[in-house]
Amino acid sequence: MAHALYGYDGPCKNIHGHTYHLSVTLIGFIIKDNNDAKVGMVVDFGDLKKIVQSNILNKYDHALVLNDRAPYAQSTLIFNEFEKIVSVPFQPTCENLLLHFVSQLKQVISGEMSLAGMRLEETPSSYAEWLASDN
Repeated sequence: MAHALYGYDGPCKNIHGHTYHLSVTLIGFIIKDNNDAKVGMVVDFGDLKKIVQSNILNKYDHALVLNDRAPYAQSTLIFNEFEKIVSVPFQPTCENLLLHFVSQLKQVISGEMSLAGMRLEETPSSYAEWLASDN
């Protein structure tokens, strides 16, 4: 994913990309029904992967994310030349993107499990982390 930080006073004001890594932690009860093929799981990782894929990755993977207040975010040139431009109502920092992703997943994760934490790594040494216990 690529982004630009509108009005920022450093090099990140320019369009640049990262290989983000997103970690999702759920909390719930282990399935104990021996007749259920998913016995011993809180959630099937394949099911969780589908949730993350459809609610976050399909939209943001290989996309350019821009603050919708930036003049260039309204440019028809950008939208005509590139297929995956995502305009967001916030500065697309790692921290704000993470909070946005938390909000997206909270809307679709339900039942016997809940979102316990998420971590978005922008680089191997730079990341934002959200924990439900802190909120």
